[in-house]
Amino acid sequence: MPDTRTGLATMSTMLAGLAAIACGAVGIAWALGSTHGGMAFHGWLLAAAAAISLFFIGSMVRGETHADKSTYNDGPIKFATIAALFWGIAGFIVGDIIAWQLAYPALNLDLPWTSFGRLRPLHTSAVIFAFGGNVLIATSFYVVQRTGHARLAGIWSPWFVVVGYNLFIAIAGTGYILGITDGKEYAEPTWYADLWLTIVWVVYLLVFVGTLWRRKEPHIYVANWFYLGFIVTVAMLHIVNNLALPVSIWGPKSYIIYSGVQDAMTQWWYGHNAVGFFLTAGFLGIMYYFIPKRVERPVYSYRLSIVHFWSLIFLYIWAGPHHLHYTALPEWTQNLGVAFSIMLWMPSWGGMINGLMTLSGAWDKLRTDPVVRLLVVSVAFYGMSTFEGPVMAIKAVNSLSHYTDWTIGHVHSGALGWVAMVSFGAIYCMVPWLWKRKGLYSIRLVEWHFWTATIGILLYITSMWVSGIMQGLMWRAYDDLGFLSYSFVETVEAMHPYYIIRAIGGTLFVLGSFIMVYNVWRTIRGDESVDLAEQPSVAAAPELRLQPAE
Repeated sequence: MPDTRTGLATMSTMLAGLAAIACGAVGIAWALGSTHGGMAFHGWLLAAAAAISLFFIGSMVRGETHADKSTYNDGPIKFATIAALFWGIAGFIVGDIIAWQLAYPALNLDLPWTSFGRLRPLHTSAVIFAFGGNVLIATSFYVVQRTGHARLAGIWSPWFVVVGYNLFIAIAGTGYILGITDGKEYAEPTWYADLWLTIVWVVYLLVFVGTLWRRKEPHIYVANWFYLGFIVTVAMLHIVNNLALPVSIWGPKSYIIYSGVQDAMTQWWYGHNAVGFFLTAGFLGIMYYFIPKRVERPVYSYRLSIVHFWSLIFLYIWAGPHHLHYTALPEWTQNLGVAFSIMLWMPSWGGMINGLMTLSGAWDKLRTDPVVRLLVVSVAFYGMSTFEGPVMAIKAVNSLSHYTDWTIGHVHSGALGWVAMVSFGAIYCMVPWLWKRKGLYSIRLVEWHFWTATIGILLYITSMWVSGIMQGLMWRAYDDLGFLSYSFVETVEAMHPYYIIRAIGGTLFVLGSFIMVYNVWRTIRGDESVDLAEQPSVAAAPELRLQPAE
């Protein structure tokens, strides 16, 4: 048996090396052959990533660190966790910069690379896909191993997932700054970035399913159902929405195969379900593992969690048309989106109640443990956002809210309040467990982070709610003669104070993230905790110990 394993490891290493060489060759070909400067830069980026990967594979082989398969494979998880922190800081800073640009347009600096039109997709992709995506990969790899009592499937494939995904982020992000974009909301990366992500995502699915297949625990814990639903559906959404024909393999320009209202329908089928499955289902997997683990209580209702999963998975996929009210989309399709959006309220709140009621018998931890507070407040924001979304999907409400800052406030109550806060809580849980520390460097810094981020979020979303409703009312105001009462410029001028409040809230949120990065850095470095006695003792899952024959 050991000989067979050694042979498989050698073959896997050879295939990994050949794949890196192939990627390097493609990168050099693009770098030298492309007439587009941005694509040539991406070619060099791909070649550099391939060279670093070859060096990494060689060093791993020499150290034989890949040979020990008797414990959990936490290396890729550590990589993704650190990458999430890096991209999170980058995305939050860019978001705050463009918030200040809206208040003071001169901050665009009159440069193409720092314009709002290029920084805005950089911000959304960095926060959603770079920060959020790395958190999802890290937590899914952590949870599937611990709940299945099995090591991640594959030797190099988990590393390919985390490194390949971050290479995609680097290509997409630098592409936006250089003006390379498909111009589709949440789907801006160009054709070769999309193609690369498809390969990475298929390997991600294979690693996750392969780990579930080799699990020692017969039961598949519900968090894994949410992760699996997120991975499978995002793959389908990404492939269908990004089907395009490149003009040339030497340039970034491509044409989407859809046109007109079909393109719009496909885009918002993708766009809304990117929210539904990337930003909801995946992070519900985090909720269902880390809240019970942190408060050391079982899930309030396991039966409800299963109902939550299946109803959410079935209903969410149909809600996209509510983004296209009062357009050329057929009326019945718009109404279908409204109906399913309203029905989504019930499973969403069922999940929220399940998460909150898991604290039954442990409510005192809200007072003593700020990590629990982060996790629980995130669930409260999840409940609020999933109530507001169906309300905004109703056509009468949508006629007021659509295209206004009310939508921006809604999106950020979910993105900052739900996604970011539950991610912060999961990272605070995982870091001491992954790096074998007794606790975080400082639990008091977590307290500071919680309050700074929470106040920042509240300033942000409340200012956008007020601004957006005012904006919508001004747009539909008419005088006695039937003319518009306000010009567009007057509505922008009226919103200026609220833009300043939003930018201040964003600055507080960025400050809180810096506090977190400092705390995590000191924890990873192994510095002695300054308040270990005040921290709750939450044990990590037992280490995996397989027999050599396995």
